[in-house]
Amino acid sequence: MATARTSGSNRRDLVNFLARRNAAGLARAGNSLPRIIRMTLGAVGAYWVADTMLGHTQPIFAATSALISLGFGGATTIRRTAEVALGCTLGVALGDTLMHLLGQGIWQAAVVMSLSLVVARYLDSGPIFSTQLGMQSALVVLLPISVDGPFSRSLDALTGSVLALLIIILWPSDPRRTPVAALSELFKELSEAMLECSWAIRDDDRRAAFHALIKARATQKHLDQLPGAFRAAQEIAMLSPAGRRHREELTRLSERFNHYDWAARNARVFARRLSSVLSNSALTPEGSASLAPLLREISEGINALAHSVREPNLAGQRKFEKGARSQLEAAAAQLDPRALGVEGLQGEGLVLLLRPMLVDLLEAAGRDHEAAIEVLPKLS
Repeated sequence: MATARTSGSNRRDLVNFLARRNAAGLARAGNSLPRIIRMTLGAVGAYWVADTMLGHTQPIFAATSALISLGFGGATTIRRTAEVALGCTLGVALGDTLMHLLGQGIWQAAVVMSLSLVVARYLDSGPIFSTQLGMQSALVVLLPISVDGPFSRSLDALTGSVLALLIIILWPSDPRRTPVAALSELFKELSEAMLECSWAIRDDDRRAAFHALIKARATQKHLDQLPGAFRAAQEIAMLSPAGRRHREELTRLSERFNHYDWAARNARVFARRLSSVLSNSALTPEGSASLAPLLREISEGINALAHSVREPNLAGQRKFEKGARSQLEAAAAQLDPRALGVEGLQGEGLVLLLRPMLVDLLEAAGRDHEAAIEVLPKLS
């Protein structure tokens, strides 16, 4: 009987695992469709240019150079694409040169690859650049000699690389997508953490405060993603005609990164302290009755910030930012322990921890530092 139950449980676990993998795979494939189309156009287009316009026979290096340059590895940025493209082109050119000097064969391939990797490490510390340069140069030596004459493969690789760069620059994609998604998720989880803190105070539940701390800690993965996402987006917005209209917005959001980071850190400190305060029953009923709705108000203000960054147009962004500032300023104006009815060293310290967090949230919503501090009530 026990064996049958175990077998049934294992089957359910397997079915659930396969269902999750299938859902994740479908989502990953769906999200990658724009890049798949771009890679296909780049590879086939480069092959067509080298075959039809340059008259080369089977210009496979044109297709592989474009495909590798536009590949899935990491965020596709101008710098990364240029790095891979240069590695492919130099690798083929170096292989062509050494093949004409040394001939073809296994030992020649070993010499070519070794020299290529030495040159790659001398020119650039990036692992992608080094790998592509070494691989392409070795392939040139190992494959049969091209019937199109010396350095035809180098020209094919250059064709693919140039086409890949043009596609990255001219492809009409929204450079905001990655940083906005990360920033929106950051605000969403921060809002939920503050809401769970509110519930923890309302229900006098230390475990709920601990769950809020876990939620606040989960914001770190989004913070880690943001600097690179902003750099890549600003790079594309600078060079791509379709992305130039987003330059001002991306600059504005990226300049506020420190305030996002500090607000999230303060939220983690607050949730950790709240768990201790509730464990010690250090909040009076009056203080709990005041703090719970206050934290809910802060949560709503952060949620308005999440809506503001998701808005596609400037008018919508300003509308939600204004609403966020209004809610956060109303909450900040209440941060006086005595006015909230909070007594005792631990309770008062808990309220004081909210003050720097609200200042950073207000600056994240567009307030300057002096104006954000001015909102806080003076403490006696």
